[in-house]
Amino acid sequence: MNLNETVSPETGTTDGGAPHEKPIQSPKRLAHWGSYLGGLAVLALAVRFFVFNPHWEWSTVGAWLFSQRVLSGLLNTVIITIVSTVAGLLLGLIIAAFRLSHLTVLRVMAAAYVWVIRATPGLVLLLFVYFFAALVPTLSLGLPFMDPLVEVPTNQVISQFSAAVIGLSAYLGAYSAEIFRGGVLSIHSGQFEACHSLGLSTWRTYTKVVGPQIIRVITPSLANEVVTMFKNTSLVSVIGYVELLTTVELVYSQNFKTIPMLTVAVIWYLVLTSLAMLGQSKLEKRFGRGFTRRVVAVSDAGETPDKEDRHA
Repeated sequence: MNLNETVSPETGTTDGGAPHEKPIQSPKRLAHWGSYLGGLAVLALAVRFFVFNPHWEWSTVGAWLFSQRVLSGLLNTVIITIVSTVAGLLLGLIIAAFRLSHLTVLRVMAAAYVWVIRATPGLVLLLFVYFFAALVPTLSLGLPFMDPLVEVPTNQVISQFSAAVIGLSAYLGAYSAEIFRGGVLSIHSGQFEACHSLGLSTWRTYTKVVGPQIIRVITPSLANEVVTMFKNTSLVSVIGYVELLTTVELVYSQNFKTIPMLTVAVIWYLVLTSLAMLGQSKLEKRFGRGFTRRVVAVSDAGETPDKEDRHA
């Protein structure tokens, strides 16, 4: 056989038609089989740990999973998450606008806010807000150094729910502000200049041109913060607000079923997180149209593309 001739993998023949002893096959790598065996071993251990371990008490988990008491705590978790997320994102937009402002005072104030909140643990922040009445007994509205027009005791304003919302919103506001600012900085300044040269206002520039691009960039990071917010709601149990974790703690303090009740909480947190991740996926697809890489299909003639197609 001529060494310059090539062998066809399908037929085992050369270009000249001469038969070959054995078809060329891709060898199975040992690492592939090792990974399969390792995966089966991990699956077997997981089945043994979760299914055949009687200490999970899955019957207790099923009995409490959809109980009225647990669902009430779950509803409180969802409410406080939605309210805190909306308020935190709005606060983050304002802080990000201040940080990008040309006014030095606004930039310094916003930077100081982000610095303080990011340096304070979430649990400490919640406790500080809840016991704010010890620092300021009354909240007043009026001109400085004059008698207040309105004066209200702080304890009447800052309840368990409001303290949870204020603390979680302030916490999310600092982190989302940096995400928004990073999204704006990721857009080339030439796009802003082009929009201004076309006579577009700042509002239309952000809503029609750079806004969709910013959303595409910041969606993964913001979605991560929203998912974290679902879990951070468990911190409000320290101030006595009855959400999902607090409800579970109250139940297992009575029936002493600690692991099954914590499993109930974990399952519902998994459900909430999965829904948030599903929304993230939909949002990424919505604003990522035209930026998704796709490999050009190989033609029937056997032509292989040497680059990926990217649509603007």
